[in-house]
Amino acid sequence: MLCSTAFEPQSGVYDFDPMTHIVAIANQKGGVGKTTTTINVASSVAAAEKRALVVDMDPQANLTSGLGIDPSGASGTIYQGLVEGALAESLVRDTELATLKVVPSERNLTGAEIELVDQPRREFRLREFLAPIASAYDYIFIDCPPSLGLLTLNALVAADSVLIPLQCEFFALAGVSELLSTVSRVRASFNPKLEIEGIVFTMVDERTNLTTQVMEDVRQNFPGMVYRSIIPRNVRLAEAPSFGKPILLYDVRSRGAEAYLSLTKEILGNEAQGAR
Repeated sequence: MLCSTAFEPQSGVYDFDPMTHIVAIANQKGGVGKTTTTINVASSVAAAEKRALVVDMDPQANLTSGLGIDPSGASGTIYQGLVEGALAESLVRDTELATLKVVPSERNLTGAEIELVDQPRREFRLREFLAPIASAYDYIFIDCPPSLGLLTLNALVAADSVLIPLQCEFFALAGVSELLSTVSRVRASFNPKLEIEGIVFTMVDERTNLTTQVMEDVRQNFPGMVYRSIIPRNVRLAEAPSFGKPILLYDVRSRGAEAYLSLTKEILGNEAQGAR
């Protein structure tokens, strides 16, 4: 959990190019599809001929390996950017998609929360890291760790909006409410422009009564915030990361690929209309 002292109002936030949209993909619960959503929305955006960058802020580095990069062999990662002051341009890596780039992660990022806690402007490290390169991209997607600690706080301070993947389970509503409370506090203290991009249901099995009930409850409690597109449980979607590929390059005809293309089309459509 974020400590209360982390929410002292700050000033001097870096302004990004207004044409660059930065999205944090966040949920404090693990295993809900954050990394899968980050990889596949970013890849679908890149396939739509948009310039996209993904930043792996999770020490587990699943996004890094899911895009075909060995975290143990990465020569430069987001850890060096946040803690050691390495320039973002030097850490950006290519992927199989020409318009999709990645800043990888590694296990050492686990220590960043402790190493940064006494540093000035610790909440702004990611924002300041991205500022010099943001204008080179149409979209920047930040994959957050499954917690509401300093790494996630950095992502929320850097972002324009938050995309919330949500698995249909008993405690889903409470988790969303907790995250939205955190977003409100970040908005009040650090980033007044932070918005909710939307809530997307992931790993959906519509055959169960619980899934149907949770989806109805979330839509009723958060009207206008839930995407029409839903992401089903799909074997091909689950397999793709082990091959270091987004679903578009692994099996473009799978239900998982169709679902993420639909979600991305919805996100881009909302952007074009000036609504999120």
